[in-house]
Amino acid sequence: MLAAVIYINLKTITITIDGNSTQIKTFKTTVQAALKEQNIQVGPKDKIEPNLNSKISNNSTINIIRAVNVLLSVDDKELNVLTSDENVASVLKAEGIVLREQDKISPSIDTKLSEGLKIKVTRVDTKTFTESQSISFKTIIKNDNNLANTVRKTTQEGQNGEKQIITDVTYENGKEVSRKVVSENIVKNPVDKIVVVGTLPVLPINRGGDPIPYTKVFKARATAYSPTGGATSAYTASGRKAVRNPDGYSTIAVDPSVIPYGTKLFVQGYGFAIAADTGSAIKGNTIDVFFDTKAEALRWAVKYVNVYVLK
Repeated sequence: MLAAVIYINLKTITITIDGNSTQIKTFKTTVQAALKEQNIQVGPKDKIEPNLNSKISNNSTINIIRAVNVLLSVDDKELNVLTSDENVASVLKAEGIVLREQDKISPSIDTKLSEGLKIKVTRVDTKTFTESQSISFKTIIKNDNNLANTVRKTTQEGQNGEKQIITDVTYENGKEVSRKVVSENIVKNPVDKIVVVGTLPVLPINRGGDPIPYTKVFKARATAYSPTGGATSAYTASGRKAVRNPDGYSTIAVDPSVIPYGTKLFVQGYGFAIAADTGSAIKGNTIDVFFDTKAEALRWAVKYVNVYVLK
């Protein structure tokens, strides 16, 4: 009868530690007693199921998960954590660490815990900045064929524009790692500066301090004439009186097919003149300049001079 009682009290149980299972036979009635009999110690952070005070029966299973040391780096702190949690996600939850949407975690949250595992939480923040930036105006040069090349004038002052730039800046653990321009909006368009520049060349002399522009210059054979037959005056082919006016415009003869009547000229060595006469010998780039006296005309004789067609 005693042998039967002993046999009934003998139990076969399974002890699983971190997934490794061992079957034992025991007469003990509690989890704690059975483990003590096998010299199996349970640390304060180890997980055990059922608990130490639970009764055991034949074919019972005792599951033990040993706590491991992991290094947790988060929020500028490094924590040594002894835990028997299953994976990274569960240890973060146990330590009250909340991951935000942009935060990074290494290794991934479903990684199983192991001794010495290093877990790093990187806090990621994105801030949006708005700044104004000046837009430089352009300077537009416009040529004016009616102005002397010494003339340069501003007809419209330039004004800088303004644009608004929105930038997202990303920080990891408080340090900037990237920035991205989200949008650029022009708040104020720039106004171009307009400068008008004359293109007409000017004479190497001036009258009254003002530059005198000309449209072209050519080399001409220049002869001279004066009143004939003892006359004190002469009349041109166009019917006007020939004059020699060093302070104004003197009369010269031209080929009208080359220089139309009424054209104002400047003759090198002679002065300002107006095309108002012609002659049978005046052909092509030939001119005949008028003097009041024969002596002046003889002194001129024949010259090759630059003739400037005035604007």
